[in-house]
Amino acid sequence: MAEWLVERGIGEDRAALIEDGAIVEARIRPHDDLAPGTVIRARLARRIPPRNQGIAVWDGGEALLSPLPRGVTEGASLSIEITRPAISERGKPKRALARPSEEAPRPAPALADTLDGPVRLLDWREGDALEAAGWSELLEEAASGSIAFVGGTAHITMTPAMTLIDIDGEGAPGDLAVSGAAAAARAVRRLDISGSIGIDLPTVADKAVRQAAGEAIDAALPQPFERTAVNGFGFVQIIRRRSRLSLMELYAHDSLLSHARALLRIAERSKGAGERTLHAHPHIVHAIESRESWAIELSQRIGAPIALRADPALAISSGHVQARFP
Repeated sequence: MAEWLVERGIGEDRAALIEDGAIVEARIRPHDDLAPGTVIRARLARRIPPRNQGIAVWDGGEALLSPLPRGVTEGASLSIEITRPAISERGKPKRALARPSEEAPRPAPALADTLDGPVRLLDWREGDALEAAGWSELLEEAASGSIAFVGGTAHITMTPAMTLIDIDGEGAPGDLAVSGAAAAARAVRRLDISGSIGIDLPTVADKAVRQAAGEAIDAALPQPFERTAVNGFGFVQIIRRRSRLSLMELYAHDSLLSHARALLRIAERSKGAGERTLHAHPHIVHAIESRESWAIELSQRIGAPIALRADPALAISSGHVQARFP
């Protein structure tokens, strides 16, 4: 039976749906993000009546407010509920989305409380159940956007308009279209991709094969979502409700902090005794130093001092941990 494993890490919470020993769906929620469900006090900075929207601002952030609350004038204070965090896309950042609320300020529900199905909370001192299910491989997929499957590769690229998945392989076009459609749908679920998604499959003239490719998507991706038929050029579009950042968005738009948090996860599970030295690219070291509480929490968890050593020869994703006494 499928089960959600949930882990409260340093700087982020993690969840993975495990089925037959593998991760089929995953989520990462950074602690410093305004997660959906958060209610805060804000000020209505601008009304946009033609769109029934407004701009709400608060110390350190702003959101596109919809619908526009009646009777609230510009400059007035009000409560708003975050429905989607901000997305810092390159060249075209998107504001957070919010709606008016009658509730008092409160944090978002815990990640574990937002999941459907059985949930098991993990303790970092126990065996690494997430890693046993392939957590490191999942993060590599999120960072690289390249996912191999039998007979081909799915290359995932994010654009301001949509997430594009290109299916490439050397098999017969019909077979690759069907297997590639299933692989793309599994990747969408596994990496928590939402919004507008375009999948470019091999061009297939046979309508029955195109229909089979569409059915492969339906079988691999749970509802709710909408999709078009696979057209004669092998293109199909999927729409999923967008309420949080996908794993790929975290690594594309928040790469340094994402890799830094991943290194802290490795460090708290490192073997040995005594001081732990985290060897990492200078940018990763700076990211950890900029969040002083992270190193403090790591030291408390493992019961040992922490040292950071910058190594320009290391790739952003190649940090490692060394204990003073193996």
